[in-house]
Amino acid sequence: MTKTIHVNGRDYKWPKAPLVVICCDGSEPDYMEIAMAQGLMPQLKAIIAKGENLRGNCVIPSFTNPNNLSIVTGSLPEVHGICGNYLIDPATGLETMMNDPKWLRAPTIFAAFQQAGAKVCVVTAKDKLRLLLSKGLKYDGTAVAFSSEKADLATLVDNGISDVCAFVGKPVPEVYSADLSEFVFAAGVKLLARDKPDLMYLSTTDYVQHKYAPGSAGANSFYQMMDGYLGALDALGATLVMVADHGMKDKHLVDGSPDVLYLQDVLDSAIGVGSAKVILPITDPYVVHHGALGSFATVYLKGQVAGDVARVISKMPGIDAVYTKAEGCAKFGLPPDRMGDLIVLSGGPTGSKVLGTRASKHDLSGLDAPLRSHGGLSEQVVPIIINRKAHNLPTNLRNFDAFYIGCNHV
Repeated sequence: MTKTIHVNGRDYKWPKAPLVVICCDGSEPDYMEIAMAQGLMPQLKAIIAKGENLRGNCVIPSFTNPNNLSIVTGSLPEVHGICGNYLIDPATGLETMMNDPKWLRAPTIFAAFQQAGAKVCVVTAKDKLRLLLSKGLKYDGTAVAFSSEKADLATLVDNGISDVCAFVGKPVPEVYSADLSEFVFAAGVKLLARDKPDLMYLSTTDYVQHKYAPGSAGANSFYQMMDGYLGALDALGATLVMVADHGMKDKHLVDGSPDVLYLQDVLDSAIGVGSAKVILPITDPYVVHHGALGSFATVYLKGQVAGDVARVISKMPGIDAVYTKAEGCAKFGLPPDRMGDLIVLSGGPTGSKVLGTRASKHDLSGLDAPLRSHGGLSEQVVPIIINRKAHNLPTNLRNFDAFYIGCNHV
């Protein structure tokens, strides 16, 4: 009888082969489609020929942390609690990062499977995400979890592995580089061959996607590199399910300058200084490539009627939707206690509008290319690629169906 693991309201069958789920950060479907059309991804083309090339939606906000945690818990943010990188702590009222594992409210699929006797491997590009993804794992010889960013600091006690750079055969990469993601793939191939884990999760960074549009030389070089590793993982007999945490769009004007609505400045003028506080959940320690500008914001009000302020914001250029907390949380499956009084999504006719707080608060000096970013509805469609034929798939596929598909539908 096939063993079944129950996690966050879903039953997962024990995978028949090592199951490798890849989250290619920021991978708008066009990236791989164009690279394949140009003959740069023959391994992926072969994988799709024997498997599936599908589309699904990510969770909103279309940011990295909410979607990665949805993928590894198989649930919406209202269940796992991670609704961004940054919030106002409801317990203290202070602005804070949401990188600490204490913010995670639901068990991961990895932890549940390990408790049932599985071997699991988790490799991420950035360590902020590794801390969340590895919550609940025990490093007793059946789990490995580390980041490219801090590969040289991994230990058997804290990560289930040591001497990672020697094992992978690569030095610690620069954070702002394609190498950070390549290290993830290289480590995944080595770990799959050595450990033959039941579950593996490989999560990259979107440095390349923020910098380069689909079909550009920089993007094509990255996807050509990735193609070799996809072929190696496939050749090792794994079931591969590849998704993205979100898409990526141009967020700039014709002259290359960022297309920004500084929402805090506008609200200060429209309803009074101190009447509203704009929080940008995209904010994290790595803002050089996006300047903390994305297409999703939440607004905390002080003595204002939410509906009245919502009408003011909805008239601003580039605003796609404004919801009250109750409306937005119900629509997108978000945790009400970690959201402001209003939820704002931007984009406009071309999807290019991003939201800032005050112009004086955003350092855009690190942008060495026209801004590309995410967070809104226009970045919601993501690829779902499987190296095996699937059957009886759920309708309205989401990226957080990845492990469910790999366990139950191939």
